[in-house]
Amino acid sequence: MATRKKITGRFNSAATGILVATAGLTLAARQRRMEKARLHARRLELEELAIRRESLAHQQRMHWELLTRAIDDPSLAEVIDTYDKDIPAERRRQFFYANAWYVNLYHVYRAGLVDRDELYAALREFFQSPIFREYWEAARHMRASLSETSEEARVGRMVDRLVQDLDEADTDEWWVVGTPPTD
Repeated sequence: MATRKKITGRFNSAATGILVATAGLTLAARQRRMEKARLHARRLELEELAIRRESLAHQQRMHWELLTRAIDDPSLAEVIDTYDKDIPAERRRQFFYANAWYVNLYHVYRAGLVDRDELYAALREFFQSPIFREYWEAARHMRASLSETSEEARVGRMVDRLVQDLDEADTDEWWVVGTPPTD
């Protein structure tokens, strides 16, 4: 009997060892598959981001090209000119140019090339120009049509607060006026 118990015990130990080893190998294989799936998903995310950035860059180039044509040819500008017709044509052309700069800054921000603080600092500088401020006010009705929850509307509200801060500032040191939002 004693011999039989020892042999059975050895088989149980061997079976347990094989079972543990198999479970370990199965777990390792599963972890490799999960890691491979995670890496694949990350690669897809990065590819999608690259395509999105490329699309934004293409859209920005198209916007600039179309706007340049409108600036160069007043008959083409009439197609997109929604500014008050009491504003002189030369000023409206300047508004198109100001819009091109604003859209450029906005797309640079959206592409992740500058953060919100850097966008804010650049806009603070642009709004030192009276023409840029006049453009911003003249384009108010255009911004009013944006979805309240869109990123473009959020940036617009940030700029509105910046302009208000600049108007209310009691310092000539405009580069220190206002605080970028942290939302």
